Amino acid sequence: MSSPGLFTRGSWPEASRVADVLRRETVGGTILLVAAIAALVLANSPWSDAYFDLAATRVGPASLHLDLTVSAWAADGLLAIFFFVVGLELKREFVAGDLRDPRRAMLPVVAAMGGMVAPALIFVAINAGHGTTHGWAIPTATDIAFAVAVLAVLGTYLPMALRTFLLTLAVVDDLLAITVIAVFYTESLDLAMFAAAFVPLLAFAVVARRAPHWWWLLIPFAVVTWVLMHESGVHATVAGVLLGFTVPAHGHRSVAERMEHRVRPVSTGFAVPVFAFFAAGVAVSGEVLSGAFDSPVTWGIVLGLVLGKPLGIVGSSMLLAATTRAQLDPSIRWIDVVGVAMLAGIGFTVSLLIGDLAFVDEGLEEYVKIGVLAGSLVAAALAAVVLRARNRHYREVEEQESRDEDADGVPDAFQR
Repeated sequence: MSSPGLFTRGSWPEASRVADVLRRETVGGTILLVAAIAALVLANSPWSDAYFDLAATRVGPASLHLDLTVSAWAADGLLAIFFFVVGLELKREFVAGDLRDPRRAMLPVVAAMGGMVAPALIFVAINAGHGTTHGWAIPTATDIAFAVAVLAVLGTYLPMALRTFLLTLAVVDDLLAITVIAVFYTESLDLAMFAAAFVPLLAFAVVARRAPHWWWLLIPFAVVTWVLMHESGVHATVAGVLLGFTVPAHGHRSVAERMEHRVRPVSTGFAVPVFAFFAAGVAVSGEVLSGAFDSPVTWGIVLGLVLGKPLGIVGSSMLLAATTRAQLDPSIRWIDVVGVAMLAGIGFTVSLLIGDLAFVDEGLEEYVKIGVLAGSLVAAALAAVVLRARNRHYREVEEQESRDEDADGVPDAFQR
């Protein structure tokens, strides 16, 4: 039996689904970029006071401890929709996708873990002795919308195996990130509320399995689950992933697939861009920039994203290849993997969320935002250099193969 290949193309249904998601995520990445730019422009314009006042405006019933700021609603509420889609995607991957095969699941899981450990170690090494090491998780996350959008623009001729790998890596990365948020950034836990959250969660699961067409029942169950999870002290976005996990993913046009088809536009077109609009705004001045680049927090994030991500992903992948019989797919080279691993250093959405949680009371939010934005921009630029060169290579190979096929089809008399 031949050894399993690393970064293989995967099954045809999986490849078709990945191509479809890539098209949609390209649009989402564009909207996300526009929202981030708008936030930066407003935060540094004559309307900056109005922008920051809007972000700090409190909305919601105080009796339920839900009198949150608008920016908090975007982070805790709207990102729950994003993580619900992540939960649906993970459920489909592990039940009906390529991750159900342990041989195929091993690589993206190991690579995602390596891509979290290396940036975390770099951040801790830089921040050791400064009392800021608890922000170690900030540079560990990959922004799926931005990364996939950049790959779709730059990698039109790249093998589908690399695109499949990036998408799967980013989804596993999100699962690890939400686990980190739940475990390491929960300051206090109300066990009664946490246990109570599983009652509406179970009701949601029953309706989703037995009567998914009763979608109007799913919404209140989801909202109550989110409220109770928020009250428990666990970050409310965890509720989104748990709700996604409960949706059935078996069969053609499963409930999870149909639900993802409906909810994804809300996530990519509204929820994530609104979060980015309120999270990315930072007033940039000479004093702020000077303070940021004198701070170990900023450098820990930048170097974690730019160096840690590719080192962790490529290093763990090579280690897996060296310790198992798995080999790279013949269609790609390790330099292709390096380019995609660099692209995984774009850590916008979840990195900003973790930054807010890590340094909520320490006045370092501006440094976190500058670090995430600068690190993601540099990672994208470096990845673009590598991927453009590799895309040109694969285009030339494809054109040469096309010319060879045309030549083979011409009679010898005409060739002479």
